[in-house]
Parts: sequence; structure tokens; C-alpha cells
Amino acid sequence: MWALLVLIGAAAVSAHLQDLAFDGQKVFRVIPQNDEQVAIINSLASNIEVDFWQPDSVTLVRPKMQVDFRVEADISFEVEDLLKESGMEYRVLIDNLQAAVDAQFDSKARTTSHSYEKYNNWETIAAWTADIAAQNPDLVSRSVIGETYEGRPMYILKMGKSGPNKKAIFMDCGFHAREWISPAFCQWFVKEAVETYGKDTVMTTLLDSLDFYVLPVVNIDGYVYTWTKDRMWRKTRSKNAGSHCLGTDPNRNFNAGWCTLGASKRPCDSTYCGSAPESEKETKALADFIREHLSTIKAYLTIHSYSQLLLFPYSYTYKLPSNYEELKSIAHAAAKQLASLYNTKYTYGPGATAIYPAAGGSDDWAYDEGIKYSFTFELRDTGRYGFILPESQIKPTCEETLLAVKYIANYVLEHLY
Repeated sequence: MWALLVLIGAAAVSAHLQDLAFDGQKVFRVIPQNDEQVAIINSLASNIEVDFWQPDSVTLVRPKMQVDFRVEADISFEVEDLLKESGMEYRVLIDNLQAAVDAQFDSKARTTSHSYEKYNNWETIAAWTADIAAQNPDLVSRSVIGETYEGRPMYILKMGKSGPNKKAIFMDCGFHAREWISPAFCQWFVKEAVETYGKDTVMTTLLDSLDFYVLPVVNIDGYVYTWTKDRMWRKTRSKNAGSHCLGTDPNRNFNAGWCTLGASKRPCDSTYCGSAPESEKETKALADFIREHLSTIKAYLTIHSYSQLLLFPYSYTYKLPSNYEELKSIAHAAAKQLASLYNTKYTYGPGATAIYPAAGGSDDWAYDEGIKYSFTFELRDTGRYGFILPESQIKPTCEETLLAVKYIANYVLEHLY
């Protein structure tokens, strides 16, 4: 078996010289049963480039855990042989990643302009933020909270009827560049708010009584890169001193147990925590905005994918938050609301135990700043498509998620502090 690993390592070097097309790349799901099988996954990851989808780092792999990872085409058969030989339980989730990438664009919406049922590139989203504000001046305004490493403006939409001393809910999407369903939800939420205001009693009450700050894409540079160069890119695009590897994981870059559990100090890793908390212009802009509005922001919602989870603090420690019972009951009820539409099952709980430990996340940071209602959504699916969720699933995913978000927002409104 170890000879196989050496062979795989040699093949990987030549693979890297080719273009990043995904033809023949495979996504495997394995469930290691014991420490020995975990060690095999670790040695595999140290010999070749393995892109971990779930969990997002090999260091988090434990016995009995479901592990999804992607490997290059020319070593996929050797990897499969290795898994067979090890006796590990495995299956191929995606047999040819390029085919899945091509198939994600299956929307019936035949338009080159912005569509809520398609994945929109950054230029289209940026133009949409201006349009939606211009078309709904009494409900939506747009401002810039900072700029990205590559100099793109970070637009935020403020939604709500103007009124005195309004409290607010902050929601962001697109932390991890390849999680395309996430920005799709932020756009959907804004659409629903403006279209159903005055018709839907819950939405009308929410917008009359609260403001919503919606940041449609946090990691804009990374998102652009997934459209132009590498669909599987995750991090920001900043340069790292002393390394040829670019980018920081923005959701490991906050000052909440920074760079401890589930984060890496190595710039080449997908969970690299950055050179310091808020080293990334994007995370600093977001954190600065929340700090400036801390007296009014009463809930923080951050949208990721995939796994169908509704998480709350903490992820950087196994310690439970002081209002654990309340957060658990909100998550339980929100997950029930979400499932009421298409019967999509969500698991909920504190991040560290419900998924895996991860330090430096925005949800934990917001909670520690005093925002006691802080939640992370991990949207569809559970791995059949993973990050390559087809466009035909945008509408149902957003419709069901909206029910949970409205439930949480309404709860917050009734429990203002």
C-alpha cells in the first residue's frame, strides 16, 4: 500500500503542470472506521494534492466521519485502488467533475442579464445591487463598506422602511468563493423582501420594524476567480509574504480563537488563518462595519454551503454559549420551518460538535462582540453535488431557506435586547 502512495505522489507532480480543467477529476466520499484508516487518508493527503470538501482540512478527519475530497484525474484510479486495498468504506460522489461543472448551468431562465434562478457573475451582481436600490428607493439603499484586495468595491444593501431607532439584522453571503448557492440566496432574499413587502404580513412587519444589512458577496476577488480561472477556489486572492500560495480563508480570519482549532498557519492550506486576525481587507471591512453598528445589530446570519446545517456558537471551542438553550430552540424551530416546504432535513447545533471545530469564524466573532443571535447556514446539499449545486436547485433551496431566515428574524424582533 505504501508503495502505491509513493507512486501516487510521483504522478501528482506531473499533473500539476497541466491546466486546471476538471475533466476526469473525481470526488470521493470515505468513512474511515478507525485510526489506521484515518492515517491512510492523512498519508494520502501528504503525498498528493487532495482538495477536502467536507471537512475542509485533513487535520479534522476522525474515525466514523464522512469525508468528501477531490483528486486530480490522472491519479484518481490509483486513489480508488488504494481505498479498495485499505478496505475503507467509500463511494464515488462525482465521477467526472468537469461534467458536473458543465451541468450546473441547467437553469431554464434564458437570459444573459441578471436572473434569480441562475448563478450570476460578479459584474452582474454589482449592477443588480445598483438596480434594486434605484428601483426601490423607499426600501433599499446601497453603500460601499470597503474594497477588496484587488480593489473591487464591497457593496452592502440596507433594507427596511425608514423609521427612528430601528434595530437591525446583518446577513452576508459568499465567504468561500466556490459556494455559489450562497450569493444566490442573498439576492433571492432581497428580491423576496421588495416583492412581498405590503403583501406578506411577516415580511412587511419585519421591514417596518427592522433594518436588514445584506452583503451579497464577501469574498468578491475569490468569487471572480471561480468564474474566470478555477471553479474550486475557496480563499481570498491576497499575496502571502514568503509564500507563492495566494489567499486566506476569510472564515478563519476573525479574532475568535484565531488560528487555534481547525485553522492552518500554512499559507498553502485552504484553511489558512492569515497573518493576523482581520489581515484580509474583506474581513476587516465587514468587522469594522459591524463594530460601527454594534448598538443596533441584534442578529448575525452568515450563509455557506454545503451540508444542510444550521449552526450557532461556538466553533472555536467546545464550550457552550451562555444562551445555548435559546439558540438551540430557535435553530430547532427554524429547521422545522425550512423542512415544511420540501422536507429538506437540516441538522443543527453548536459548530464544534455539529460539524467540526473551526477557529476564527465570523459567527463566533459576532457572538463574542455581543450579538447574541448568531447563526451559520450550510445550504444544500449533503454531497451529491456539493459545491456544484445545479441552478435548477436555486429556487427550492432559496425558498426553504427564506422560511428559516424569516422565522429567526421574527424571533429576534420579538426578543429585542
